[in-house]
Amino acid sequence: MTQQIKTLHYDVVVLGGGAAGVAAAAAAGKNGMRTLLVEAGPMLGGELLSGMSIDGLLNARGEYVVGGISDELIAECKDMDGFVGPLHDYRLICYVCCDPEVMKIAITRVLARYKVTPLLYTLCEDVVTAGNRVSGLMLVNKGGRTLVTADWFLDCSGDGDLAAMAGAPFEISDPSGDLQPLSLMFRMSNVETLPLLEFARSHPENLAVGESDYIRGNRSDRELAEQIYQQGQPCVFFKGNGPLIQQGLRDEEIFPTALIMIQPTSTARKEVCVNATRVARNINGTDSAAVSGAVAELMDQVWMAARFMKKRVPGFANAAFAGIAPRVGIRETRRIMGEHVLTGDEAVNARKHRDVVAKGAQHVDIHQDDIKQVRIPIANGGSYDIPWGCLVPKKLSNVLVAGRCLSATREGMGTARTMGPCMAMGQAVGTAAALNVQHGHTNARQLAVTELQARLREQGAVLDGVH
Repeated sequence: MTQQIKTLHYDVVVLGGGAAGVAAAAAAGKNGMRTLLVEAGPMLGGELLSGMSIDGLLNARGEYVVGGISDELIAECKDMDGFVGPLHDYRLICYVCCDPEVMKIAITRVLARYKVTPLLYTLCEDVVTAGNRVSGLMLVNKGGRTLVTADWFLDCSGDGDLAAMAGAPFEISDPSGDLQPLSLMFRMSNVETLPLLEFARSHPENLAVGESDYIRGNRSDRELAEQIYQQGQPCVFFKGNGPLIQQGLRDEEIFPTALIMIQPTSTARKEVCVNATRVARNINGTDSAAVSGAVAELMDQVWMAARFMKKRVPGFANAAFAGIAPRVGIRETRRIMGEHVLTGDEAVNARKHRDVVAKGAQHVDIHQDDIKQVRIPIANGGSYDIPWGCLVPKKLSNVLVAGRCLSATREGMGTARTMGPCMAMGQAVGTAAALNVQHGHTNARQLAVTELQARLREQGAVLDGVH
Protein backbone atom coordinates (compact mmCIF):
# COMPACT_ATOMS: atom_id res chain seq x y z
CA MET A 1 0.00 0.00 0.00
CA THR A 2 1.39 3.41 -0.97
CA GLN A 3 1.64 5.68 2.03
CA GLN A 4 0.41 9.22 1.56
CA ILE A 5 3.01 11.91 2.20
CA LYS A 6 1.81 14.62 4.57
CA THR A 7 2.78 18.25 4.06
CA LEU A 8 3.50 21.06 6.50
CA HIS A 9 4.74 24.61 6.11
CA TYR A 10 6.61 26.85 8.56
CA ASP A 11 8.45 30.14 8.32
CA VAL A 12 11.62 28.55 9.71
CA VAL A 13 12.64 24.91 10.12
CA VAL A 14 15.53 24.00 12.42
CA LEU A 15 17.18 20.59 12.05
CA GLY A 16 18.83 19.37 15.24
CA GLY A 17 17.71 19.95 18.82
CA GLY A 18 21.05 20.33 20.60
CA ALA A 19 22.43 23.53 22.11
CA ALA A 20 22.64 25.33 18.75
CA GLY A 21 19.22 24.14 17.58
CA VAL A 22 17.45 25.04 20.80
CA ALA A 23 18.87 28.57 20.66
CA ALA A 24 18.13 28.92 16.95
CA ALA A 25 14.51 27.83 17.29
CA ALA A 26 13.95 29.99 20.36
CA ALA A 27 15.45 33.03 18.60
CA ALA A 28 13.36 32.52 15.47
CA GLY A 29 10.23 32.12 17.58
CA LYS A 30 11.11 35.11 19.72
CA ASN A 31 11.27 37.19 16.55
CA GLY A 32 7.79 36.17 15.47
CA MET A 33 8.43 33.17 13.23
CA ARG A 34 6.34 30.00 13.07
CA THR A 35 9.17 27.62 13.83
CA LEU A 36 9.55 23.84 13.67
CA LEU A 37 12.39 22.16 15.59
CA VAL A 38 13.20 18.67 14.30
CA GLU A 39 15.18 16.27 16.49
CA ALA A 40 16.11 12.63 15.86
CA GLY A 41 16.18 11.73 19.55
CA PRO A 42 13.58 11.57 22.31
CA MET A 43 14.43 14.86 24.02
CA LEU A 44 15.71 18.34 23.23
CA GLY A 45 18.98 19.70 24.56
CA GLY A 46 21.77 17.51 23.27
CA GLU A 47 24.94 18.00 25.31
CA LEU A 48 23.11 20.45 27.59
CA LEU A 49 21.63 17.29 29.16
CA SER A 50 24.91 15.38 29.48
CA GLY A 51 25.94 16.83 32.85
CA MET A 52 28.92 18.51 31.22
CA SER A 53 29.48 22.15 32.14
CA ILE A 54 28.50 24.79 29.60
CA ASP A 55 31.90 25.78 28.24
CA GLY A 56 32.44 28.98 26.30
CA LEU A 57 29.77 31.13 27.97
CA LEU A 58 32.58 32.81 29.91
CA ASN A 59 36.12 33.68 29.00
CA ALA A 60 39.02 32.87 31.32
CA ARG A 61 38.59 36.27 32.99
CA GLY A 62 35.06 35.35 34.07
CA GLU A 63 33.34 37.71 31.61
CA TYR A 64 30.17 36.41 29.96
CA VAL A 65 30.83 36.39 26.21
CA VAL A 66 27.51 34.75 25.31
CA GLY A 67 24.07 36.06 26.28
CA GLY A 68 20.47 36.23 25.21
CA ILE A 69 18.80 32.82 24.83
CA SER A 70 21.46 31.26 27.05
CA ASP A 71 20.56 33.78 29.76
CA GLU A 72 16.92 32.70 29.54
CA LEU A 73 17.85 29.03 29.96
CA ILE A 74 20.04 29.82 32.96
CA ALA A 75 17.30 31.98 34.49
CA GLU A 76 14.90 29.04 34.27
CA CYS A 77 17.47 26.76 35.92
CA LYS A 78 17.94 29.29 38.71
CA ASP A 79 14.19 29.51 39.22
CA MET A 80 14.07 25.73 39.74
CA ASP A 81 17.19 25.55 41.96
CA GLY A 82 19.09 23.85 39.15
CA PHE A 83 21.90 26.37 38.81
CA VAL A 84 25.24 25.62 40.47
CA GLY A 85 27.06 28.68 39.19
CA PRO A 86 29.97 30.00 37.17
CA LEU A 87 33.17 28.21 38.16
CA HIS A 88 36.86 28.36 37.32
CA ASP A 89 39.04 25.34 36.62
CA TYR A 90 42.30 27.34 37.11
CA ARG A 91 43.55 25.51 34.06
CA LEU A 92 42.27 27.32 30.93
CA ILE A 93 38.65 28.45 31.24
CA CYS A 94 35.64 29.40 33.29
CA TYR A 95 32.33 27.68 32.72
CA VAL A 96 28.77 27.42 33.97
CA CYS A 97 27.39 24.37 35.79
CA CYS A 98 23.70 23.47 35.82
CA ASP A 99 21.61 20.47 36.82
CA PRO A 100 20.98 18.53 33.58
CA GLU A 101 17.67 17.16 34.89
CA VAL A 102 16.42 20.68 35.52
CA MET A 103 17.83 21.82 32.18
CA LYS A 104 15.42 19.42 30.44
CA ILE A 105 12.52 21.41 31.87
CA ALA A 106 14.19 24.79 31.28
CA ILE A 107 14.61 24.07 27.57
CA THR A 108 10.99 23.03 27.20
CA ARG A 109 9.80 26.17 28.99
CA VAL A 110 11.86 28.57 26.85
CA LEU A 111 10.77 26.95 23.60
CA ALA A 112 7.12 26.93 24.68
CA ARG A 113 7.42 30.63 25.55
CA TYR A 114 8.15 31.36 21.90
CA LYS A 115 5.62 28.87 20.53
CA VAL A 116 8.22 26.65 18.88
CA THR A 117 6.78 23.37 17.58
CA PRO A 118 9.02 20.42 18.53
CA LEU A 119 9.08 17.25 16.41
CA LEU A 120 10.99 14.46 18.15
CA TYR A 121 11.92 10.95 17.00
CA THR A 122 12.19 12.32 13.47
CA LEU A 123 14.95 12.06 10.85
CA CYS A 124 15.60 14.19 7.80
CA GLU A 125 15.67 11.65 5.00
CA ASP A 126 16.25 13.98 2.06
CA VAL A 127 16.11 17.59 0.92
CA VAL A 128 14.16 19.11 -1.95
CA THR A 129 16.18 21.69 -3.85
CA ALA A 130 15.75 24.01 -6.80
CA GLY A 131 19.10 25.39 -7.87
CA ASN A 132 20.84 26.78 -4.80
CA ARG A 133 17.61 26.98 -2.81
CA VAL A 134 16.15 24.39 -0.43
CA SER A 135 12.36 24.26 -0.67
CA GLY A 136 11.63 21.35 1.66
CA LEU A 137 12.82 18.54 3.89
CA MET A 138 11.53 15.00 3.67
CA LEU A 139 11.07 13.91 7.27
CA VAL A 140 10.44 10.36 8.41
CA ASN A 141 9.18 8.95 11.70
CA LYS A 142 6.75 6.29 12.90
CA GLY A 143 3.91 8.36 11.51
CA GLY A 144 5.32 8.04 8.01
CA ARG A 145 6.82 10.65 5.72
CA THR A 146 6.20 14.39 5.88
CA LEU A 147 7.36 17.01 3.42
CA VAL A 148 7.92 20.19 5.38
CA THR A 149 8.45 23.37 3.41
CA ALA A 150 9.74 26.68 4.74
CA ASP A 151 11.21 30.00 3.74
CA TRP A 152 14.41 29.38 5.70
CA PHE A 153 16.22 26.28 6.94
CA LEU A 154 18.73 26.20 9.79
CA ASP A 155 21.18 23.30 9.97
CA CYS A 156 21.99 22.73 13.64
CA SER A 157 22.42 18.97 13.23
CA GLY A 158 26.02 19.01 14.42
CA ASP A 159 26.94 16.90 11.40
CA GLY A 160 25.85 19.38 8.73
CA ASP A 161 23.33 16.85 7.40
CA LEU A 162 20.96 19.33 5.76
CA ALA A 163 23.63 21.50 4.15
CA ALA A 164 25.61 18.50 2.91
CA MET A 165 22.52 16.85 1.37
CA ALA A 166 21.68 20.17 -0.31
CA GLY A 167 25.09 20.31 -1.96
CA ALA A 168 27.17 22.62 0.25
CA PRO A 169 30.89 21.79 0.25
CA PHE A 170 32.26 20.35 3.48
CA GLU A 171 35.39 18.96 5.08
CA ILE A 172 35.98 16.15 7.54
CA SER A 173 39.22 16.04 9.55
CA ASP A 174 42.35 17.34 7.78
CA PRO A 175 45.23 15.67 5.90
CA SER A 176 45.99 13.61 9.02
CA GLY A 177 42.65 11.82 8.76
CA ASP A 178 42.32 11.97 12.53
CA LEU A 179 38.97 12.37 14.26
CA GLN A 180 38.46 13.20 17.91
CA PRO A 181 37.43 10.37 20.26
CA LEU A 182 33.88 9.54 21.24
CA SER A 183 33.01 9.98 24.92
CA LEU A 184 30.17 9.25 27.31
CA MET A 185 29.59 11.46 30.34
CA PHE A 186 28.34 9.99 33.60
CA ARG A 187 27.31 11.29 37.01
CA MET A 188 27.93 10.24 40.61
CA SER A 189 25.98 11.42 43.65
CA ASN A 190 26.72 11.61 47.39
CA VAL A 191 30.20 12.96 46.68
CA GLU A 192 31.82 14.66 49.66
CA THR A 193 33.35 17.92 48.51
CA LEU A 194 35.75 18.67 51.36
CA PRO A 195 37.82 15.45 51.18
CA LEU A 196 38.08 15.85 47.41
CA LEU A 197 39.31 19.43 47.69
CA GLU A 198 41.71 18.59 50.50
CA PHE A 199 43.20 15.84 48.33
CA ALA A 200 43.53 18.25 45.41
CA ARG A 201 45.21 20.87 47.61
CA SER A 202 47.60 18.31 49.10
CA HIS A 203 48.51 16.69 45.77
CA PRO A 204 48.77 19.42 43.12
CA GLU A 205 51.00 17.12 41.08
CA ASN A 206 47.79 15.39 39.95
CA LEU A 207 46.05 18.55 38.76
CA ALA A 208 45.78 20.12 35.33
CA VAL A 209 46.23 23.78 36.28
CA GLY A 210 47.82 26.94 34.94
CA GLU A 211 47.88 25.90 31.30
CA SER A 212 47.68 29.50 30.07
CA ASP A 213 49.96 32.39 30.94
CA TYR A 214 46.94 34.49 31.93
CA ILE A 215 45.68 31.96 34.46
CA ARG A 216 49.13 30.90 35.64
CA GLY A 217 50.05 34.49 36.53
CA ASN A 218 53.41 33.36 37.96
CA ARG A 219 51.61 31.17 40.49
CA SER A 220 52.78 27.67 41.37
CA ASP A 221 50.65 24.54 40.98
CA ARG A 222 50.27 24.50 44.74
CA GLU A 223 48.97 28.08 44.79
CA LEU A 224 46.49 27.27 42.02
CA ALA A 225 45.40 24.16 43.92
CA GLU A 226 44.71 26.43 46.88
CA GLN A 227 42.45 28.55 44.66
CA ILE A 228 40.50 25.42 43.73
CA TYR A 229 40.15 24.61 47.42
CA GLN A 230 38.98 28.13 48.25
CA GLN A 231 36.37 28.00 45.47
CA GLY A 232 34.67 25.34 47.56
CA GLN A 233 33.07 23.33 44.75
CA PRO A 234 33.79 19.75 43.60
CA CYS A 235 35.49 21.10 40.50
CA VAL A 236 38.77 19.32 39.83
CA PHE A 237 40.72 18.16 36.75
CA PHE A 238 43.11 15.25 37.21
CA LYS A 239 45.64 15.06 34.37
CA GLY A 240 46.31 11.83 32.51
CA ASN A 241 50.08 11.98 33.06
CA GLY A 242 49.75 12.67 36.79
CA PRO A 243 50.62 10.06 39.43
CA LEU A 244 47.00 9.26 40.35
CA ILE A 245 45.97 8.18 36.85
CA GLN A 246 49.37 6.73 35.98
CA GLN A 247 49.24 4.46 39.02
CA GLY A 248 45.72 3.47 38.03
CA LEU A 249 47.01 2.52 34.59
CA ARG A 250 49.79 0.39 36.07
CA ASP A 251 47.27 -1.35 38.33
CA GLU A 252 44.86 -1.77 35.39
CA GLU A 253 42.18 0.09 37.32
CA ILE A 254 41.65 2.77 34.68
CA PHE A 255 42.01 3.14 30.91
CA PRO A 256 44.31 5.63 29.17
CA THR A 257 42.75 9.10 29.23
CA ALA A 258 43.97 12.68 28.97
CA LEU A 259 42.05 13.71 32.07
CA ILE A 260 39.39 12.91 34.60
CA MET A 261 37.21 15.98 34.87
CA ILE A 262 34.92 16.41 37.87
CA GLN A 263 32.29 19.16 37.81
CA PRO A 264 29.24 19.74 40.04
CA THR A 265 25.73 19.21 38.69
CA SER A 266 23.59 19.33 41.85
CA THR A 267 24.39 20.64 45.32
CA ALA A 268 21.24 19.06 46.75
CA ARG A 269 22.19 15.59 45.50
CA LYS A 270 25.92 16.17 46.09
CA GLU A 271 26.26 15.13 42.47
CA VAL A 272 29.05 15.60 39.95
CA CYS A 273 29.60 14.89 36.28
CA VAL A 274 32.69 12.90 35.33
CA ASN A 275 34.31 13.32 31.93
CA ALA A 276 36.88 10.57 31.44
CA THR A 277 35.85 8.05 28.80
CA ARG A 278 37.18 7.95 25.25
CA VAL A 279 37.13 5.61 22.29
CA ALA A 280 39.80 6.85 19.89
CA ARG A 281 39.59 4.85 16.69
CA ASN A 282 38.95 7.74 14.27
CA ILE A 283 35.27 6.85 14.25
CA ASN A 284 33.20 9.03 11.95
CA GLY A 285 30.21 10.17 13.96
CA THR A 286 27.99 10.04 10.87
CA ASP A 287 28.58 6.26 10.70
CA SER A 288 25.77 4.99 12.92
CA ALA A 289 27.03 1.41 12.90
CA ALA A 290 30.51 2.46 14.02
CA VAL A 291 29.17 4.72 16.77
CA SER A 292 26.82 1.98 17.94
CA GLY A 293 29.71 -0.46 17.98
CA ALA A 294 31.60 1.77 20.41
CA VAL A 295 28.80 1.97 22.99
CA ALA A 296 29.68 -1.27 24.82
CA GLU A 297 33.30 -0.14 25.25
CA LEU A 298 32.20 3.27 26.48
CA MET A 299 29.83 1.67 28.99
CA ASP A 300 32.66 -0.54 30.29
CA GLN A 301 34.84 2.55 30.65
CA VAL A 302 32.07 4.36 32.54
CA TRP A 303 31.83 1.56 35.08
CA MET A 304 35.61 1.18 35.33
CA ALA A 305 36.02 4.92 35.93
CA ALA A 306 33.26 4.93 38.56
CA ARG A 307 34.94 2.07 40.46
CA PHE A 308 38.30 3.83 40.19
CA MET A 309 36.82 7.02 41.64
CA LYS A 310 35.27 5.17 44.57
CA LYS A 311 38.50 3.31 45.31
CA ARG A 312 41.16 5.94 44.69
CA VAL A 313 39.69 9.45 44.93
CA PRO A 314 38.86 10.91 48.37
CA GLY A 315 35.26 12.07 48.62
CA PHE A 316 33.97 9.26 46.41
CA ALA A 317 34.13 6.34 48.85
CA ASN A 318 30.39 6.44 49.54
CA ALA A 319 29.36 7.88 46.19
CA ALA A 320 26.61 6.25 44.16
CA PHE A 321 26.48 5.85 40.42
CA ALA A 322 23.78 8.32 39.36
CA GLY A 323 23.35 8.27 35.60
CA ILE A 324 24.74 8.34 32.09
CA ALA A 325 24.40 11.05 29.45
CA PRO A 326 21.45 10.43 27.12
CA ARG A 327 23.70 9.99 24.09
CA VAL A 328 27.28 9.38 23.02
CA GLY A 329 29.32 12.57 22.78
CA ILE A 330 30.60 13.15 19.23
CA ARG A 331 33.18 15.90 18.94
CA GLU A 332 33.92 16.04 15.24
CA THR A 333 32.30 15.25 11.89
CA ARG A 334 31.53 17.52 8.92
CA ARG A 335 32.46 21.18 8.78
CA ILE A 336 30.33 23.02 6.21
CA MET A 337 32.44 25.44 4.18
CA GLY A 338 31.06 28.96 4.18
CA GLU A 339 31.88 32.51 3.19
CA HIS A 340 34.43 32.72 6.01
CA VAL A 341 36.50 29.90 7.52
CA LEU A 342 37.33 30.36 11.21
CA THR A 343 40.94 29.36 11.86
CA GLY A 344 42.73 28.28 14.98
CA ASP A 345 45.01 31.30 14.68
CA GLU A 346 42.02 33.65 14.73
CA ALA A 347 40.73 31.96 17.85
CA VAL A 348 43.92 31.72 19.90
CA ASN A 349 44.87 35.30 19.04
CA ALA A 350 41.44 36.55 20.18
CA ARG A 351 40.78 38.07 16.75
CA LYS A 352 37.87 40.49 16.45
CA HIS A 353 35.81 41.02 13.25
CA ARG A 354 33.52 43.79 12.03
CA ASP A 355 30.89 41.22 11.01
CA VAL A 356 30.85 39.42 14.37
CA VAL A 357 27.59 37.61 15.19
CA ALA A 358 28.82 35.34 18.01
CA LYS A 359 31.79 34.88 20.27
CA GLY A 360 33.80 31.98 21.65
CA ALA A 361 36.29 31.66 24.49
CA GLN A 362 37.06 27.96 24.89
CA HIS A 363 40.66 26.98 24.20
CA VAL A 364 41.42 25.05 21.02
CA ASP A 365 40.59 21.59 22.33
CA ILE A 366 41.42 18.55 20.21
CA HIS A 367 41.22 15.23 22.03
CA GLN A 368 43.49 12.46 20.79
CA ASP A 369 44.21 8.83 21.63
CA ASP A 370 45.82 7.47 24.79
CA ILE A 371 46.55 10.36 27.20
CA LYS A 372 47.16 12.95 24.47
CA GLN A 373 45.14 16.14 23.95
CA VAL A 374 45.84 19.47 22.22
CA ARG A 375 44.89 22.42 24.44
CA ILE A 376 45.82 25.93 23.25
CA PRO A 377 44.52 28.89 25.30
CA ILE A 378 42.92 32.07 23.96
CA ALA A 379 45.31 35.01 24.29
CA ASN A 380 45.10 37.04 27.49
CA GLY A 381 42.13 35.09 28.81
CA GLY A 382 39.91 36.75 26.21
CA SER A 383 37.50 35.77 23.46
CA TYR A 384 37.40 35.64 19.67
CA ASP A 385 34.72 36.64 17.20
CA ILE A 386 32.78 34.25 14.97
CA PRO A 387 32.03 36.16 11.76
CA TRP A 388 28.70 36.00 9.92
CA GLY A 389 30.36 34.24 6.98
CA CYS A 390 31.07 31.16 9.11
CA LEU A 391 27.32 30.51 9.24
CA VAL A 392 26.56 31.12 5.53
CA PRO A 393 27.27 27.96 3.48
CA LYS A 394 28.68 28.27 0.01
CA LYS A 395 26.37 27.29 -2.87
CA LEU A 396 23.18 27.67 -0.80
CA SER A 397 20.90 30.71 -0.55
CA ASN A 398 18.33 30.05 2.21
CA VAL A 399 20.24 27.71 4.51
CA LEU A 400 22.31 28.79 7.52
CA VAL A 401 24.40 26.61 9.79
CA ALA A 402 25.20 26.83 13.50
CA GLY A 403 27.05 24.62 15.97
CA ARG A 404 30.05 22.41 15.44
CA CYS A 405 29.29 22.10 11.70
CA LEU A 406 30.23 25.79 11.24
CA SER A 407 32.69 26.83 8.57
CA ALA A 408 36.05 26.40 10.29
CA THR A 409 39.36 24.62 10.12
CA ARG A 410 39.78 21.62 12.37
CA GLU A 411 41.46 23.84 14.97
CA GLY A 412 38.77 26.52 14.72
CA MET A 413 36.07 23.94 15.19
CA GLY A 414 38.05 22.55 18.12
CA THR A 415 37.13 25.64 20.12
CA ALA A 416 33.80 26.72 18.60
CA ARG A 417 32.21 23.25 19.05
CA THR A 418 31.40 23.80 22.72
CA MET A 419 27.92 24.62 24.02
CA GLY A 420 28.41 28.34 24.70
CA PRO A 421 29.40 29.42 21.18
CA CYS A 422 26.96 26.88 19.73
CA MET A 423 24.10 28.69 21.49
CA ALA A 424 25.48 32.06 20.35
CA MET A 425 25.64 30.85 16.74
CA GLY A 426 22.16 29.38 17.06
CA GLN A 427 20.73 32.68 18.27
CA ALA A 428 22.46 34.44 15.38
CA VAL A 429 21.01 32.22 12.65
CA GLY A 430 17.55 32.09 14.24
CA THR A 431 17.46 35.87 14.40
CA ALA A 432 18.85 36.18 10.88
CA ALA A 433 16.21 33.83 9.49
CA ALA A 434 13.48 35.93 11.08
CA LEU A 435 14.87 39.15 9.63
CA ASN A 436 15.16 37.55 6.20
CA VAL A 437 11.53 36.43 6.30
CA GLN A 438 10.40 39.86 7.42
CA HIS A 439 12.28 41.53 4.57
CA GLY A 440 11.31 38.93 1.97
CA HIS A 441 14.94 38.09 1.29
CA THR A 442 15.63 34.94 -0.70
CA ASN A 443 19.39 34.88 -0.13
CA ALA A 444 21.31 35.13 3.15
CA ARG A 445 23.77 37.50 1.53
CA GLN A 446 21.03 40.14 1.16
CA LEU A 447 20.83 40.70 4.90
CA ALA A 448 22.72 43.70 6.28
CA VAL A 449 24.97 42.34 9.00
CA THR A 450 24.68 45.64 10.89
CA GLU A 451 20.91 45.09 11.19
CA LEU A 452 21.45 41.55 12.45
CA GLN A 453 24.01 42.79 14.97
CA ALA A 454 21.65 45.48 16.22
CA ARG A 455 18.83 42.95 16.78
CA LEU A 456 21.19 40.51 18.50
CA ARG A 457 22.46 43.20 20.88
CA GLU A 458 18.89 44.31 21.56
CA GLN A 459 18.03 40.73 22.58
CA GLY A 460 20.98 40.20 24.89
CA ALA A 461 23.70 38.74 22.67
CA VAL A 462 27.28 39.71 23.51
CA LEU A 463 29.18 40.99 20.47
CA ASP A 464 31.55 43.49 22.07
CA GLY A 465 32.55 45.12 25.33
CA VAL A 466 34.57 42.16 26.64
CA HIS A 467 38.16 41.01 26.21
